[in-house]
Amino acid sequence: MTMILLRTFIMYFFIVLLYRIMGKREIGQLSVIDLVVSIMIAELAVIAIESPKTSLFKTVLPMILLVIIQVTMSFLSLKNEKLRHLLDGKPSMLIDKGKINIKEMRRQRYNFHDLLSQLREKDIGRLQDVEFAILEPSGSLSVLKKEKQDGKKKDANSIMPLPLILDGQVQEENLSKLNKTPLWLRQQLKKLGYDNIKNISYCSLDDYNTFFVDLKDD
Repeated sequence: MTMILLRTFIMYFFIVLLYRIMGKREIGQLSVIDLVVSIMIAELAVIAIESPKTSLFKTVLPMILLVIIQVTMSFLSLKNEKLRHLLDGKPSMLIDKGKINIKEMRRQRYNFHDLLSQLREKDIGRLQDVEFAILEPSGSLSVLKKEKQDGKKKDANSIMPLPLILDGQVQEENLSKLNKTPLWLRQQLKKLGYDNIKNISYCSLDDYNTFFVDLKDD
């Protein structure tokens, strides 16, 4: 038991030292290499603590090697853009000038619920307020809002806009919350010139009783 406690004490400070060497990164900003190295270091640390008969040097040496690999690859990626894109990936434009990029969302296996959830985390309740939304290699979403429009008043009893159509499918549950029917929605969209709901990627009714409609990519 004494040996396990001593190894735990040693490994704690050793791992803190290793992460200081690797640099300060937020959890949400970890690259693929950072994540892989972190997992492998954690596994080696467990082996070092739970196997007192195993030489500490045999687990410490691979950990040092992993840190050398991580620091080297990070340095090389700073110097080489192609290598950086290969290791970390490229940012993906999910909304470009207010237009949703459905193809890119599907390529990233990223659905509307993911998008709306991350927008809400940034205190953005209306998709139509977004000018650009970029999915970063770390998985975080960077958002640039549109400029505010003056001259319109919100409904005092308004609620957060709900998606009425997602990827060509009517969201009947959300319509019921607004005391509306799919027939009402089709009639309203038809007045606006949208005859085929299947061609709509996203539709919502904002606080100004104005429809926001985004068509699917051709």
